[in-house]
Amino acid sequence: MRNSRATRLLFELSKPGLRAVRFPEPDVPTPPPQELLPSEQLAADPPPLPELSEPDVVRHFVNLSTMNMAVDTHTYPLGSCTMKYNPKRNDRWAGLPGFAQLHPYQPEQSVQGLLQLLYELQQYLAQISGLDAVSLQPAAGAQGELAALLIAAAYFRQRKAELGPRTRVLIPDSAHGTNPASAAMAGFEAVTIRSNSQGLVDLEDLQQKLDPQVAVFMITNPNTLGLFETQIERIAQMVHDKGGLLYLDGANMNAILGVVRPGDFGADMMHFNPHKTFSGPHGAGGPGAGPIAVKKHLDPYLPVPVVVRDEEGRFRLDYDRPHSIGQVRSFFGNVGVLIRAYAYIRTLGPQGLRQVAEDAVLNANYLLSLVKPFLPVPFGSRCMHEFVATAQELRRQRGITAMDLAKRLLDFGFHAPTVYFPITVREALMIEPTETESKQSLDAMAQALFRITEESPELLRQAPHSTWISRPDEVQAARRPMLKWTPQEDRS
Repeated sequence: MRNSRATRLLFELSKPGLRAVRFPEPDVPTPPPQELLPSEQLAADPPPLPELSEPDVVRHFVNLSTMNMAVDTHTYPLGSCTMKYNPKRNDRWAGLPGFAQLHPYQPEQSVQGLLQLLYELQQYLAQISGLDAVSLQPAAGAQGELAALLIAAAYFRQRKAELGPRTRVLIPDSAHGTNPASAAMAGFEAVTIRSNSQGLVDLEDLQQKLDPQVAVFMITNPNTLGLFETQIERIAQMVHDKGGLLYLDGANMNAILGVVRPGDFGADMMHFNPHKTFSGPHGAGGPGAGPIAVKKHLDPYLPVPVVVRDEEGRFRLDYDRPHSIGQVRSFFGNVGVLIRAYAYIRTLGPQGLRQVAEDAVLNANYLLSLVKPFLPVPFGSRCMHEFVATAQELRRQRGITAMDLAKRLLDFGFHAPTVYFPITVREALMIEPTETESKQSLDAMAQALFRITEESPELLRQAPHSTWISRPDEVQAARRPMLKWTPQEDRS
């Protein structure tokens, strides 16, 4: 890291006595803190916060922002994460006072406009998914996965006499890592299903592991290799014949939006990632949203509350659902993200949503055609929204790794693609250009990648050369994370 004022922490810039604002003493009687809060809730001393002037604080955060790559500043081909441009009009609409200044404890009659928006969003997501009912509650895609598996657990508990105990969840080896984690958290045993030589689900392995203990088969379609599971209807039939449920990880809906509906090819439930499919900001880990959609027989188990409309046409929050798995987060979802998703859907309409998928697939295949002559793509001569190239031969011949390519790409003004995932491809680079990139930016990225493959291994091993941070010790950071600032003299 460069040693400059721009990279120093607020605590390191702090000087005693500096303030952004100095308020005058109040001219009305002020009760002591003990009258406002219970004494056991009062701290013995003020927190040791940094002391700075307002310009110092503003400059610190503006300088930090210039060190980042983002969809507003660079091409961001982060495979499987769908980092497409976020339209600013959606931000403006989400920030309207009628939305931004509402309080979740307001009476329902005073928030009818917001409830109508959320109700309509539920209907749109049901139509897009080909499923029957939607909950907007979950706060992220991973929480949507977990909520759906908790629904499955509740469903099988209620039908245990008929269907027997269901303890296992089947997951392809190319799946997102959140899938087995969600299954374990929901109380299931996660069982891996192999991929075949084409990178799709191995039906023989699936058949062998499909037994009366299986509750759910979780599948991403298109999968993380960017391939559409051509036998998805057969897979769904195999799962249903054993009394199981088919869960669709909706992370890659950007490829099939408006073209095919998961409910139509056999999915019983799924989650959406509004920050991927419907262009909400990713938010650097949060806040987010992960709405789930289910077929009618799973509707009673949805998290509460669900927005409903009564006979008089009024909208309300329905908590009276005795079989519900309960609330999975506070209030009724991350409204700011959901409003952005609603605005995106209403702006584009059915034909526009379909064009999103068509353009995403077109861009990915165009970039694939440019890249594969010098970076092989092991699975599929064509792809959906993303593809996975490999640097395995470069590593064997010249000692250049996927990480070297990714790090060096930063010097050319492109964010790195996802590397080393999925694990079914060695030295993997998962590249997703999205539909919002131009032909010019795709040409430039392909040219940069080609030039990088021609550079010296030593230059690449030291890359990036133009960023504030080059190559942090990621192993050490994972094993001994520094999650809070500590004075230098107190560090071991």
